[in-house]
Amino acid sequence: MRVAIFGTGYVGLVTGTCLADVGHQVVCVDIDQAKVDGLNRGVIPIYEPGLEPMVKANHAASRLAFTTDAASAITHGQVIFIAVGTPPDEDGSADLQYVLAVARTIGTHMAVPTVVVNKSTVPVGTADKVRAAIAEVLAARGVEIAFDVVSNPEFLKEGDAVADCMRPDRIVVGASNPDSVALMRRLYAPFNRNHDRVVEMDVRSAELTKYAANAMLATKISFMNEIANIAEKVGADIEQVRQGIGSDPRIGWHFIYPGAGYGGSCFPKDVQALARTAQQHGHEPKLLNAVEAVNEAQKGHLYQLIQRHYDRGEDEGVRGKTFAVWGLAFKPNTDDMREASSRRLLAQLWEGGASVRAYDPEATDEARRIFGERDDLVFCDNAYDALDGADALVVVTEWKQFRSPDFVRLREVLNDAVVFDGRNLYDPQEIEAAGLAYYGIGRGRSLHA
Repeated sequence: MRVAIFGTGYVGLVTGTCLADVGHQVVCVDIDQAKVDGLNRGVIPIYEPGLEPMVKANHAASRLAFTTDAASAITHGQVIFIAVGTPPDEDGSADLQYVLAVARTIGTHMAVPTVVVNKSTVPVGTADKVRAAIAEVLAARGVEIAFDVVSNPEFLKEGDAVADCMRPDRIVVGASNPDSVALMRRLYAPFNRNHDRVVEMDVRSAELTKYAANAMLATKISFMNEIANIAEKVGADIEQVRQGIGSDPRIGWHFIYPGAGYGGSCFPKDVQALARTAQQHGHEPKLLNAVEAVNEAQKGHLYQLIQRHYDRGEDEGVRGKTFAVWGLAFKPNTDDMREASSRRLLAQLWEGGASVRAYDPEATDEARRIFGERDDLVFCDNAYDALDGADALVVVTEWKQFRSPDFVRLREVLNDAVVFDGRNLYDPQEIEAAGLAYYGIGRGRSLHA
């Protein structure tokens, strides 16, 4: 099938590449000429494991193209995806200006019956707004062309997006027109061979499904962080608690790992947008508000642990200290730093008068773009370089390469022999046996003074 995708960001690029990989003819559209030129040369603007070779292979096979020419892409597409950003507005609601701009562009250039697919994460009722925007432009042109708007939300995890797209758990299709459903089934048939993964529903239910899924996962994370904070107060170990509750099949093991708070482009934005949607319809979303409040507080918890260690007696706290920070991205296998916990931590350390030596396997360029050049920030080439001259180590992102460090070496190198573990990667007893003080999330302070 011939597919056009507006947006070459995270969702659009992964979706377009995976559709091309199963044989569809895909044209991706973006307004950024430099970005399009780079993609046509094989320069991938994001880090996602497995994506770069797929883009290059499908582009070389002429199944995947990138352009700024919206008119030609619309003419090409039997199915047109809208996969542009929906950043939070000032009140937390989703900003639909880019989605509706694409809708008007489609209406301007559409010449044959078309199915328009909302792939962006959008509030309930957005399909109606897209439909109205297209219809308004068609009416201004004085033409009547049949079209439909379908909701097909994405469920891609950063770091596993290619696998999620190629082997989806479910393919949600929100539509009322049977012909549109049939077209979407044809499009996704290569991903649907083993068993039927298509979940059909009405458009508004599909729009709400994406927000509900992300809000549910965010709720589990905030709940575990709340319990971790209680564990810290009462002297329990949250890792033992996690194992105790995770073995209950009604709860399960996924998303019950406490840490320094969730970030990224989905959970914070989607929880806020869903809460705002509820408020706009006269419902106060108390649980969603609490989920977001717990997460915001949790992003400051690592610094609270640091303060607990240093702000004793006549000590001046972190002023003049140097902290090695392992991990800047909001999660492993991505360079995404949107709403990352590291951003809060670094700001707090700098405000307290400390310096940072940071290492992340993929997010250094993004961090340099965000923070610029500063005297109190050094980007390092590897994890152990970050320890050079450092007083303490703070682990913020759970990259696999951070899981088994040489603790004896840490003890010898770190001036203050202390580790702040923001993802509970380490066994406190093993660290303490090496002569290091240890602070985790919900695990209490080290008994080793």
